[in-house]
Amino acid sequence: MVKKAASINLLKKDKNETLEQIINWSLTIGRVLVIVVELVALGAFLYRFTLDNQLQELHTNIKQKQEIVAFQKENEDTYRNLQDRLTIISSFATKGSETTKIFKDIVGFAPNGMTFTNVNLFEGGIRIEANVTSVEPLTVFVNALKTYPATDTVSIDKIENKTASAIITVSITVTFRQGGADAASVN
Repeated sequence: MVKKAASINLLKKDKNETLEQIINWSLTIGRVLVIVVELVALGAFLYRFTLDNQLQELHTNIKQKQEIVAFQKENEDTYRNLQDRLTIISSFATKGSETTKIFKDIVGFAPNGMTFTNVNLFEGGIRIEANVTSVEPLTVFVNALKTYPATDTVSIDKIENKTASAIITVSITVTFRQGGADAASVN
């Protein structure tokens, strides 16, 4: 007769199989959750390295561009200085042509018997000092200045009659309208 081998079972089979299944299921799900969380943490860690690398590249690019800008600063300053000077020159060229036209017109108004001793141009006007042989050329000149389109006001500042030399010395101030020579070019 064959004897049965004795078996020792330390786990007792109960009717609590459902509890056992719940525990097995929760341990399995727990392992999966731990693995998923570790994968997410590892992914975040690798993503952080990617972001750090991009940040480092951006800092390097910024430093390179700063060096390029610093290198070009002198050229930029020279260029801006040149542009400023060209702007100033063009404004002086325009004012110079206006001034030349006004001088030419005023000298053209001078009748025979009148000589200019001093002509000073100031902002918005001109001061003329002249010698005249009689009152008639002075009257003609002043009337011509009054009718000149660029003229706003004409004032005779000083009249001095030098009887010994038969000359009248006169000082005249003419103020111009806004746009001076533009109004003069209408003539």
